[in-house]
Amino acid sequence: RLGLERADTAEKALTVIVDLLEKYGQGGNCMESPMVFTYHNSFLIADRKEAWVLETSGKYWAAEKVEGGVRNISNQLSITTKIDREHPELKAYAKSKGWWDGEKEFDFAATYSYVNTARMTTSRGRYCEGYKLLNKHKGSITSEIMMQILRDKESGINMEGGFMTTGSMV
Repeated sequence: RLGLERADTAEKALTVIVDLLEKYGQGGNCMESPMVFTYHNSFLIADRKEAWVLETSGKYWAAEKVEGGVRNISNQLSITTKIDREHPELKAYAKSKGWWDGEKEFDFAATYSYVNTARMTTSRGRYCEGYKLLNKHKGSITSEIMMQILRDKESGINMEGGFMTTGSMV
């Protein structure tokens, strides 16, 4: 919301968010119940001319400019080797932790998560189902279609039960 308030382009909103992340970090409980549950965040940032995916892990982050097609985010890192902007210490930190050897191509999702990125768009789950729904409407996505996708319960995008979707914005 602060990116929307303080910037007039998607890339400027990206800069606002990463500057705030650098200054204040992130955290806090994701649930209103006494159970402590936290995770890091991903953002889709778009204006009429460009779109970005921003994914975070602690204070570290990677951003990918969307060049075409459809993109979604859903409770997992999805930026792999196409990184257009990054935290200045992203790779050095990963190398210091032994997560990346500094030799092979750097893959943000593979390095900073436990997800097998090769299976993201094929295994059943929110990410895969969202990808299918977006591709079904590729080239003709309106605000109404996007809201319909975000309300989809069968796919798991709109979650009910123990973990509930509390907000999606179009």
